[in-house]
Amino acid sequence: MDRIGLRERKKQKTRLALIDAALDLFAAQGYEATTVDQIAAAVEVSPRTFFRYFATKEDVALSLPLDGLETLLAELAARPAQEPPFTALGHALRAMVTMLEEGDLADRTRFLKAHEVIDDTPALFAGSVRRMVDSERRLVAEIARREGAEPDDLLSHFVVALFTTVTRIGFEHCGPAGVHDLTALAERLEATLTLAERSLCPGWDRAR
Repeated sequence: MDRIGLRERKKQKTRLALIDAALDLFAAQGYEATTVDQIAAAVEVSPRTFFRYFATKEDVALSLPLDGLETLLAELAARPAQEPPFTALGHALRAMVTMLEEGDLADRTRFLKAHEVIDDTPALFAGSVRRMVDSERRLVAEIARREGAEPDDLLSHFVVALFTTVTRIGFEHCGPAGVHDLTALAERLEATLTLAERSLCPGWDRAR
């Protein structure tokens, strides 16, 4: 067990080192000018090792938002079954942000840097929007499962669409300088969620 744990920790360390190197290079010289060879060299591994973790440059750049989705899905699945879906999504997001706030400084710095790089790089921003479609599909499937509805349930789609819009507003309008302060981001997300929750009629997200 210890050997397996050590192996997994080493893999995670290498993965994070590749992400850090990629984000630093993207910020310093631009996404288009950065090569996989440069990222691998910065971590002192081979390009072949890079491709064990990530299929493309885009994958390494967008890996943290995708990790965040996995965390959000896990938190959502853990919410009480009787909780209305939009409320459950809101609490899952709050839990995810709290985990980040209470985590390592390196994790917080990496998160903020990734969002800055994505926001400042049109190709990556477009890639994140494209992948958001799949993320929403997975959230819809989980909401439908919680509600005992079919995967194409209109209400589940609407709940997730509203939630992702609220989240996007929180991320995109957290301040004139963008996402540079996690506390400011958390406060903006909380304010946006609270605004949505008090603007909606109780029970709107439950099938009648």
